[in-house]
Amino acid sequence: MFFQAQHIDKSFGNYHALSDVSIDVREHSVFGLLGPNGAGKSTLIRIINRITAADRGELLMEGRPMTDDDVYRIGYLPEERGLYKKMKVGEQALYLAQLKGLSRHDAEQRLHRWFEKFEIDSWWNRKVEELSKGMQQKVQFIVTVLHEPQLLIFDEPFSGFDPVNATLLKNEILSLRDKGATVIFSTHNMSSVEEICDDIALIHQSRVVLQGGVQSIRESYCKNLFEVVCEPLQRALHLPEGYQVLSIDSHADRSVVKVQLPQGHRANQLLQQLLPQCQVMGLQEILPSMNDIFIENVK
Repeated sequence: MFFQAQHIDKSFGNYHALSDVSIDVREHSVFGLLGPNGAGKSTLIRIINRITAADRGELLMEGRPMTDDDVYRIGYLPEERGLYKKMKVGEQALYLAQLKGLSRHDAEQRLHRWFEKFEIDSWWNRKVEELSKGMQQKVQFIVTVLHEPQLLIFDEPFSGFDPVNATLLKNEILSLRDKGATVIFSTHNMSSVEEICDDIALIHQSRVVLQGGVQSIRESYCKNLFEVVCEPLQRALHLPEGYQVLSIDSHADRSVVKVQLPQGHRANQLLQQLLPQCQVMGLQEILPSMNDIFIENVK
């Protein structure tokens, strides 16, 4: 594992923010840190960034205890943005880049490449307060990744973005992963989780209640629900007891049927029942969405 948090506890007075929290983040992966408001996600992120300290537990990077120097290997985009409103964009970006150890020359070269990539080079001499929330978000994203950290932590990175720019950011996060970065990604947007996360941990009431690969988790929550695409139905389907036809959506060229199977029955058995009655064009199992799984675990 590239990064691990082991048995982390954190309390503020009588309030337990984290209780025996452990996560394992694989190298070169996008790890989703999920949970409702107040679950403890931001507290864990602050502990990883050494902004605050855990009461108990250990953080490991590449199998060894983390040190203060490891902060320079982290890029952190917080949910609450922290740009200085009165400073010019370029001046501020250079300042923040140098805090992460880049020389002014290297920082300026990299910034101009990123600004051109995001088509924001014309903002260099504008004050931050002149930019929209989404524009400021682009600048802070660039500053977060500029020093090419090995571990990137994004807390609600798509907040304030329209769909076009949100897609741009998702693609950049995946590109950074493919180039060797490891990403921890905190969000309430479950569709984003399905699009970009390899693994997740769901924190609820200070504890990890679910952890693993996104695909394997969705498969483990299957309800034995299938979607069948067939040629237009000419008559009602007759299926054995226990098979439930939940819906039939008929079109000129096809019918789409949702069927729930009894426990222990699989797709081949459904096909055996359907083939004598209709021409099957396609069949697939309907996996529950991460949004449904989230709600089931925290309701």
